[in-house]
Parts: sequence; structure tokens; C-alpha cells
Amino acid sequence: MASPAEIVEQYFDAWTSKDFETARSLLHDDLSFRGPIETLDSADALMESIKGLAQIVTGVERRGLLAQGDQVAVIYDLHTVPIPTAAVAEWYTVRDGKIASMQAFFDARPFAAMFEQQQA
Repeated sequence: MASPAEIVEQYFDAWTSKDFETARSLLHDDLSFRGPIETLDSADALMESIKGLAQIVTGVERRGLLAQGDQVAVIYDLHTVPIPTAAVAEWYTVRDGKIASMQAFFDARPFAAMFEQQQA
């Protein structure tokens, strides 16, 4: 079985290359996601959110990955159409060979206008 770090790397590589089928296969169905913009309680809900995000992503540069047991952190620069560069940190918990939870940390203020326009 792959290590937690390898599983997270596979997931990260899959979603950033828009291989959503592989990304979804690495998530527990009851995945818990928490971030500054949304809270989600299923892998399918996360994948819908990721597919929406992928439409504005112009690139991703991974800065590093840290792992301790079943806990893995990935730090990266996210490049998007509206925001040229956003530093992101994600904390993952891996259980039984799949990602069970994720928490994202980033400055959501630059993205706020985008969400206000969608709600108007």
C-alpha cells in the first residue's frame, strides 16, 4: 500500500492535471473538507468544487510536502486568472489508503469579489 505522502502526492498531481477520476478515487466517500470559503462533507461535493476551481487555474507550483504518520501537509502557489498567485497550505489526514479529511489555509480576501459576483 502507498504511504500517506504518496497518496496525497497522487491526489495533488491528479487534481492539478484535471484527472478528476483519479483524484476522486483517492478520497473517502465521507471526506471532510474545511477551508476559508467553504465547508464540505463528501468527496463528491469536494470534486464539484475542484472542477469549478480548475476552470480558473492557470498553474500550480508545489513548494513542499511534509508528512508525519497519516498527516500530510502540502504547500503550493496557486495561479488563477483573477488572482495571479495565492499561497496555499493544505493539511490532509489519510485513513486506510485514502484521504479522509482536508483543511485548506489561504488568504481568501482576494477571491471574495469573485464569490460576491456569483451571488448577485
